[in-house]
Amino acid sequence: MELQRLPGFRDFYPDDRAWLNYIFDCWRKTATSFGFSEYDGPTLEASDLYRKKSGEELKTQLFRFVDQGDRDVCLRPEMTPTLARLVAAREREFKKPIKWFSIASFFRFEKPQKGRLREFFQVNCDLIGDNSVAADAELISLAVQMLRDFGLTGQDFYVRLNDRRLWSEFLKRRKIDLSRTTEFLNIIDKLEREEKDRTAQKLGTFGLTLDDIQEFLRTPGEQLPGFEDLFRELQWRGVAEYCQLDLTVVRGLDYYSGIVFELFDRGKENRAIAGGGRYDQLISVISDGAVDLTAAGFAIGDVVLRNLLEELNHARAIAQERMTGRGLRGYMVIAAESHRPEAIKLATRLRSAGISIDFPLEPAKVGKQFQAAESLGARYAIVIGQEWPEVRLKDLRKRAETAVPEAELESALKSEN
Repeated sequence: MELQRLPGFRDFYPDDRAWLNYIFDCWRKTATSFGFSEYDGPTLEASDLYRKKSGEELKTQLFRFVDQGDRDVCLRPEMTPTLARLVAAREREFKKPIKWFSIASFFRFEKPQKGRLREFFQVNCDLIGDNSVAADAELISLAVQMLRDFGLTGQDFYVRLNDRRLWSEFLKRRKIDLSRTTEFLNIIDKLEREEKDRTAQKLGTFGLTLDDIQEFLRTPGEQLPGFEDLFRELQWRGVAEYCQLDLTVVRGLDYYSGIVFELFDRGKENRAIAGGGRYDQLISVISDGAVDLTAAGFAIGDVVLRNLLEELNHARAIAQERMTGRGLRGYMVIAAESHRPEAIKLATRLRSAGISIDFPLEPAKVGKQFQAAESLGARYAIVIGQEWPEVRLKDLRKRAETAVPEAELESALKSEN
């Protein structure tokens, strides 16, 4: 019987892991540049954590089981409830606002398709204890910068943003029971994906028609309250040009309470690259009212992001260059086997200095050693020959070669870009 991986899960061969490391490194660098600190939580959580306030759709996607301790548990499908639990437990120890990020794996039992798998990785960035428009703008700016740091531009992606409270006001004006707000927003969330007849049927239970919805969607931006201050903050940060109002963006999770946003590729070839918003009541719900802190955040998934980076020629070229630059620094070509002991000692010294080095474990022809260096993606070939203790340092990208005393090789490798 041939054993195969489960549907919706991935094997990470070295090339795939290099992509994942590249994405993680970029996420981490950008988040820390905005003053965010990294945290993490457990992969396994009590199922009740997600049943409290995550939405009906997510509850049906849980990898859920009863463990040996007779506890109802599940693999985490998202990070926000875990974050709310962590903050509620020790919020007095942290200066506000709390600015945290995490990079972690998540699990959802849903149909695998483009941009959506059953196991995936996300960066989650959250700002807690500040309900100002400046906090919302800071998060949107961080999300934009995270994509720009991969080489993406305003021609590649944009931000769609909305305020869920506008739909609450819409329901109030039509005297519709607000206890059905979640049910209504689920309809709006699927406007672009569901058949019109099906949508019209659902709206009919509210006494509404598609024309009622379309009329509200055409409301001019200047007539919508609450966005002037936000766009001013976005302009100061240089990201307003990426953003546009879109009343159809409501996000699918119940806990969102105000501003929400999603980032999409301009070609509309993928699912949302990122999404988030304000969830001011979640920490209070998780803590049963013991801690009440406003909060907002967003997440970017690795699956959609990598798809987009590979689809765009310029982004793919940048990724390949950066991944190659972080790979093997030098391959030691042992042209004179009589100097193998010295070559191994030199490689050991360079590795101790933080320089990645490889070499042939058995004697091989010089040509095959150079082929090995190329195939491994080495930046340099370090030729150990009869000239020892002088070595030849060959730049495999530029096809240039220089003679370097072995004592100076470490500084030569570190100084070269």
